[in-house]
Amino acid sequence: MKFNLEGKTTIVTGGGSGIGRAISIALAEQGAHVHILELKEEFAEETVDEINANGGKSIAYACDVADQAQVKIKIDSISKKDQIDILVNNAGIAHIGNVENTQESDLDRIYNVNVKGVYNCIHAAIPFMKENGGVIINMASVAAIVGVNDRFAYSMSKGAVLTMTYSVAKDYLDFGIRCNSISPGRVHTPFVDGFIAENYPGKEKEMFEKLSKTQPIGRMGTPEEIGNLALYLCSDEASFITGTDFPIDGGFIKLNA
Repeated sequence: MKFNLEGKTTIVTGGGSGIGRAISIALAEQGAHVHILELKEEFAEETVDEINANGGKSIAYACDVADQAQVKIKIDSISKKDQIDILVNNAGIAHIGNVENTQESDLDRIYNVNVKGVYNCIHAAIPFMKENGGVIINMASVAAIVGVNDRFAYSMSKGAVLTMTYSVAKDYLDFGIRCNSISPGRVHTPFVDGFIAENYPGKEKEMFEKLSKTQPIGRMGTPEEIGNLALYLCSDEASFITGTDFPIDGGFIKLNA
């Protein structure tokens, strides 16, 4: 069976909803034992319940990825039960604003989750992965590659994720660790629906169509499409791929000029 992850132990951050949920389910369907780190454990329980109800293996943990001590405790605990094979750094937060209206507190909040959170998880997991090799997937964004209006802090953070990916891939080649990143365009998640409802009340349908058409392909991506790409990159079928970013954006980067 292609993309077989039977017996692989996977850690997914932010697996309670949206892209993280889809990735968790996709990996579990192929046999991975999925450990989900979420800020609030109850947010991940629905994902865990679905995976386990369908014959998979999953467990949720309350963990703030911005807190290095918490991350270390959780990942150390997982390592005592299973060999850690795959780490998916998906947890992240958004921010809207340019450099003038981005406050220091905004920048710190974005950095702590989107940059330090990725570092914390890699820092905690990689000593265990060095023993047997493994795979790290970091969620970047098209905003790391091209300019996007009013995404100053968010773009900064995802640019850091991109370059962390290259550094880790280079530094750990000799340990059999592959590290790649995924850069989604706009994906239809509960976050997008909430953003539209909050900022464009009464114009939800109109704004959804407008945002969908910013992708040249004419629609938003689905979390499942991102999950399928993550599954491929985590599998042995992608064993020749490391140090690479994978845009999945409906043509946004190359066809929007």
